[in-house]
Amino acid sequence: MSIYLDVIWALNFMVDLMLLMLVQILARKPVKKIRLFFGAFVASCIVPLTIYFPDSFFNHVAGKLMYSFVIICSTFGFKSLYRFIKLTFLFYFVSFAIGGGLMAIHFFLQRPVTVSLEGIITFNQGYGDPVSWIFVITCFPIIWYFTKRRMDEHVGEQVKYDEMHKVVLTINHQSFESIGYIDSGNQLVDPLTKQPVVICDQPFLKQWFDDEVWKELQHVKENLDFSRLPKKWEDKLHLVPYQGVDGAHSFMLAIRAEKLTIFYNNDVLETANVLIGIQFGVLERDGQYHCLLHPLIVKQSITQTA
Repeated sequence: MSIYLDVIWALNFMVDLMLLMLVQILARKPVKKIRLFFGAFVASCIVPLTIYFPDSFFNHVAGKLMYSFVIICSTFGFKSLYRFIKLTFLFYFVSFAIGGGLMAIHFFLQRPVTVSLEGIITFNQGYGDPVSWIFVITCFPIIWYFTKRRMDEHVGEQVKYDEMHKVVLTINHQSFESIGYIDSGNQLVDPLTKQPVVICDQPFLKQWFDDEVWKELQHVKENLDFSRLPKKWEDKLHLVPYQGVDGAHSFMLAIRAEKLTIFYNNDVLETANVLIGIQFGVLERDGQYHCLLHPLIVKQSITQTA
């Protein structure tokens, strides 16, 4: 039996690339195209390992699991354990979903095709069974598109009002961008000025502060020791009282920013002199967003723009 390794490798490379693209789309993780291609190349290397080394470690369950870790690291990198595990499970989910769809069509049409987590290998004598090649080339994109479309519809049904958008925050004449999340549950308002408060977390806000100043701000928040306020920021800092979900009253340290720009769909919304609540920690453990946008700010900005 002749095996055309280059053809099989090319097919698996395209399949793995589309799988990783679907993982990236569903996870909403910005990844450079070169990383996707590199990850697909690493994933497709299972083909020569499977063919030339059938008894290798990577053909066993533990080896396949470790190899999937390498694929995820090669494509998305390693930023946190939670993010890594989430992407790995999503990779398996996508592989099983599309592989299961292909298996269903395969049994329905009774065509020879081998489906595995690492990819799809179809080969026969000579160049291969042309029906099986047509089956893979035509059915895989259809199932891929159906899976993506259905997942997008599901997300759209679950997330209606709450959305994530690019934001640019300007404090002390310095601007940095991040992702903001329009949270209908964020109703924090300064009781004195009646101004809505946008909450930003530590990884984003530390770009404006050095470590020493940040520690002083944290000390002020924890001990309400206003004598430790950094001189440079005294005129920009405010205390905003709020009531937590447990009914307890507390204070949030806030800083007045010169401008907040929200890229809302096709509109650019700008708000001046906005209060930014300081979250000493992360807002979302997966790091998908770093600002909780107050719905009232977005509504007022849309009204002003209109």
